[in-house]
Amino acid sequence: MAIDYNAKQDEPDLRSEQECFPDVDPGIEVLGDRVLVQLRREKVSSKGGILLVDETRQTLRFNETVAKVISIGPLAYKSPDNLEPWVEGPWCQVGDLVRTIKYGGDRFVVQPDDDGAPVVFITVQAREVISKIKSFEAAQKMKAFVD
Repeated sequence: MAIDYNAKQDEPDLRSEQECFPDVDPGIEVLGDRVLVQLRREKVSSKGGILLVDETRQTLRFNETVAKVISIGPLAYKSPDNLEPWVEGPWCQVGDLVRTIKYGGDRFVVQPDDDGAPVVFITVQAREVISKIKSFEAAQKMKAFVD
């Protein structure tokens, strides 16, 4: 699939970081070499204010790859042979914005107290955090997935 860099770019997601990543207790403690990330919450309305139907929201919810690191397991980013830290160090820290794999990991949904959209968490292997996003502003410009 080719990406057309000359095509009109989508408008950035103008929601705040708190709206995209609300404080929600996932109810678990991550173990081993796993990383727990919270996916960016899907939008409930279009930029024009039209409410999105459930099918569209579910597509956005489960195709999202922009996430916030919530916790890192005690064995993440360590050599399995001797448990020494990786030479290059950990790929991410708690609070970092990252991109993760689209498929895989253990996904689960938590309904927050604010009656807003559900919050999706994924427990992934440390190596499945594929890149760190430099800023929230950069994350706002990223689509949930590439068409």
